[in-house]
Amino acid sequence: MGRNHARVYGLLEGVRMEAVFDVDPARAQAVTAEFGGEVVDSLEALAERCEAVSVAVPTEHHLEVGGALMRLGAHVLVEKPIAGNEVEAEELLRIAGATGRLLQVGHIERFNPILRQLEDRLDRPRFIEAHRLSPFPNRSLDIGVVLDLMIHDLEVILHLVRSPVSNIDAVGVPVLTRHEDIANARVRFENGCVANITASRISPERMRKIRVFQENCYLSLDYQEQNGKISWIESEGIQQADVEVDPSEPLVAELKAFIDTVRGQKEPEVTGQQGAAALEVALEITRLIQADSEKRGVLPVLAAAAAEEME
Repeated sequence: MGRNHARVYGLLEGVRMEAVFDVDPARAQAVTAEFGGEVVDSLEALAERCEAVSVAVPTEHHLEVGGALMRLGAHVLVEKPIAGNEVEAEELLRIAGATGRLLQVGHIERFNPILRQLEDRLDRPRFIEAHRLSPFPNRSLDIGVVLDLMIHDLEVILHLVRSPVSNIDAVGVPVLTRHEDIANARVRFENGCVANITASRISPERMRKIRVFQENCYLSLDYQEQNGKISWIESEGIQQADVEVDPSEPLVAELKAFIDTVRGQKEPEVTGQQGAAALEVALEITRLIQADSEKRGVLPVLAAAAAEEME
């Protein structure tokens, strides 16, 4: 993602790719050779050279790196999830408030043109179904699929529903890593909306789809293909139409919004608080999955021991 950010910054008008810092100097050198800028040897040097900085490091280092950059005076866009736990997320929010620096979270689906169709056409979603499947990524292995992939849909759904969560049911299975690699969650909201969300990073195919139902209206949208259909009821019966979408790159829109916010031209699209809210729900899902796994792991052992004792 860091390489992608460097590529896109070079496309934005009025933005200069100034510097790159990486713990692997060879990687930083490769990025600057391709997209411009200079390699620096510390966060201090990066903050001294740059007004706005993307933080694309492993999640466990978001607080360390993002916090240091804000204290040094830089505005920060930190890739999702905002942090590895609620305590670190709250500390990032505290540092942003204390330093007066911008903290934006990289929930890229909020900038997918397809989401605009949801925002424009929905006012009271009642049922949402989301599927996000991908082959094994060989990255982000420090976290499970909930924090890696599902959190994209969780943040979008929280944005659309705008109601507190009342209940969560979740299941998940580790397959290729020590974390869950496939998971499903059913999230109920206080306003009655229900969201059913599935994420997998061990699928042979890629899929990023969301279906939203509300009274008299149904939207089926494909984030990946950036297309969809809308169905609604009129006096003459059910009507259906294709959804027209501008096929622009979401990362370009995301980084442009970050720069515009740094310039004071607009409010942040995905604030630190919104990123922390998505993280809170995602972590509750992972806790439920872990508790369920531990329960299923212990019971067979106890049953076998009991059977041996009876014999």
